[in-house]
Amino acid sequence: MAPIPFLSLLLLFSLTFPSSSSAFEQQPLLKYHHGPLLKGNITVNLVWYGKFSSTQRSIIVDFLNSLSNPKTTSPPSVSSWWRMTAKYRGGSSSVVVGKQTLDDKYSLGKALKTSQLEVLAFKYGYGDGKAVNVVLTSADVAVDGFCMSRCGTHGSVQVKKSRFPYAWVGNSVSQCPGYCAWPFHQPVYGPQTPPLVAPNGDVGVDGMVINLATVLAGTVVNPYNNGYFQGPAEAPLEAVSACTGIFGKGAFPGYPGKVLMGKTTGASYNAVGVNGRKYLLPAMWDPQTSTCKTLL
Repeated sequence: MAPIPFLSLLLLFSLTFPSSSSAFEQQPLLKYHHGPLLKGNITVNLVWYGKFSSTQRSIIVDFLNSLSNPKTTSPPSVSSWWRMTAKYRGGSSSVVVGKQTLDDKYSLGKALKTSQLEVLAFKYGYGDGKAVNVVLTSADVAVDGFCMSRCGTHGSVQVKKSRFPYAWVGNSVSQCPGYCAWPFHQPVYGPQTPPLVAPNGDVGVDGMVINLATVLAGTVVNPYNNGYFQGPAEAPLEAVSACTGIFGKGAFPGYPGKVLMGKTTGASYNAVGVNGRKYLLPAMWDPQTSTCKTLL
């Protein structure tokens, strides 16, 4: 997708589901393009657009709070998954949750254009360049390209001499769960294997966690379109999107790989976070071994 002007510059990335098994047939090779990465202390500000229950919000906030939580370091943990980003140039990134804004009145309507996502992301300010403003849209909100070519997005805007990153992820449960919430729903195409049970009992929000993890990792290692990526800059494969569909050992198209299962719930997961939360997190490309690494 070509860059779209917004303010003085908009750099756009898309999180997409693969239409082939190329990610499984050969290991990706992400090249470093000599640009800056987001390292150090990073604040994630959230804009909840539409209707989210308190439980749904807590699932996502607990995930974000788990990324850099020192009390959940033993693998398989969310924080051990996030520590893989420290292998990229510049060292580690520590994530904290910042401001949360509720827009449950749909201030811009229920059909959003890409330009409106940035309006929402920066409506309450730009931060200091070390913050990532994340827009999360509820299940009844349509977004340009959602379910057709992307499940989430990250990019940046430039204002004067500074650039500010942002991200967006949508809840796909009522629009395309087989596209953006797999493996918790049967896929739109390919092998029709039984879906996994979502670890927090919410197909849409557990799917959002997978996509949020993907775009956050992409934001850290390729925030301005000149970090780590493979392929064309306008449609790059990044740290996690290069490994799409892989959640455990033995993964192949239609099969996410071997993961853990709750004894009483039957829910599938591969990472543990704060408050006893369990999550299913995708593989991440390891720049030291040039392979897609999973927690299991």
